[in-house]
Amino acid sequence: MSSAAQTSRQALPAVDDTIGEQAELLSSQLQAMSDALFPPTSRKTLRRFTSGEAARLMGISDSTLRKINLAGEGPQPEVGANGRRLYTLGQINDIRRLLAVSTRGRESIDFVPHRRAGEHLQVLAVTNFKGGSGKTTTSAHLAQYLALQGYRVLAVDLDPQASLSALLGLLPETEVMANETLYAAIRYDDAKRPLSEVVRPTYFDGLDLVPGNLELMEFEHTTPKALTSANRTGEGLFFTRIAQAFDDVADRYDIVVIDCPPQLGFLTLSGLCAATAMIVTVHPQMLDIASMSQFLLMTRDLLGVVRDAGGELRYDFLRYLFTRYEPQDAPQTKVTALLRNLFGDYVLTNTMVKSAAVSDAGLTKQTLYEIGRENLTRSTYDRAMEALDAVNREIEGLIRAAWGRT
Repeated sequence: MSSAAQTSRQALPAVDDTIGEQAELLSSQLQAMSDALFPPTSRKTLRRFTSGEAARLMGISDSTLRKINLAGEGPQPEVGANGRRLYTLGQINDIRRLLAVSTRGRESIDFVPHRRAGEHLQVLAVTNFKGGSGKTTTSAHLAQYLALQGYRVLAVDLDPQASLSALLGLLPETEVMANETLYAAIRYDDAKRPLSEVVRPTYFDGLDLVPGNLELMEFEHTTPKALTSANRTGEGLFFTRIAQAFDDVADRYDIVVIDCPPQLGFLTLSGLCAATAMIVTVHPQMLDIASMSQFLLMTRDLLGVVRDAGGELRYDFLRYLFTRYEPQDAPQTKVTALLRNLFGDYVLTNTMVKSAAVSDAGLTKQTLYEIGRENLTRSTYDRAMEALDAVNREIEGLIRAAWGRT
């Protein structure tokens, strides 16, 4: 290399400096965009539901809800300029509790579906080895759907990239400080905190969040040191720590939804060991299927090691969910047919179709359950919602079956 070229190369900035500058530039731009959408003085809020939507969520007729309103029972809705009655999710849950004690001919659990004595906490791990498979979108919509049905739900962001936290209204860079993620409850030193101190309420009544950020990566660094420690105890085994953390808040929830990182590290393995069920999101493309095959092989080997070390791996169900599915795409239909033939009932009957409605909602960090039908092309929104509800209803059915409910 000539001296001139060498001098020129030495004059170039170090790559870590370049990456750092670009990261800070992008972060500040994202912060500005977020401030424009959701000013710092405001918090993300959930829209109100029309009386028809509220009645469907509660499993009653609109006329029954109107009678409750006219009788002055329960919370009173906001009445818009056009005379439409609008309910918050909190009001809907208040009316559910009212119906649970006053409606004849139906069980209280039809309205307030909280788990009963003998029904264990359901912990659903949503996972895949490959990014872009719809993991976070699936986790957010599933958690919100279950909250809309009246369950007490805890969403856990196990991904250091913290996309789930952002979707649920928290900026991981500015609103989640040190020792405020799940890492606080599973760390090995004296700074460990109970999970109850980390849980945050969200703008969705009945849905709480354990946020994530880059701090979660610390678990990947500290666990090898703990594994080589001479004075290891059962409490120190990495694969038991998330399950032990959940014990602190188990009585407050019916269902936990974990958004796992897109890699098989100590965090993911600990999350899988805490789970009672697993949903593997699959984008029906051959490259993604090949990647998933490697993921499943590695998962088998690593969970086998965990089991040999005394870990319990008892799942109520394991299911594969096709995401971003395009029914008119011939190669995708062949891939879905292949997996259905291979795995049978392990593949969910319903698929989450690829939809512009989901993408459009995501532009403003919202889900389909938040954005409302009036804000998107109605036919596109309706098709996406039909697929989304069908997927989540099927998963809810599996949860209920695991509890022994019909």
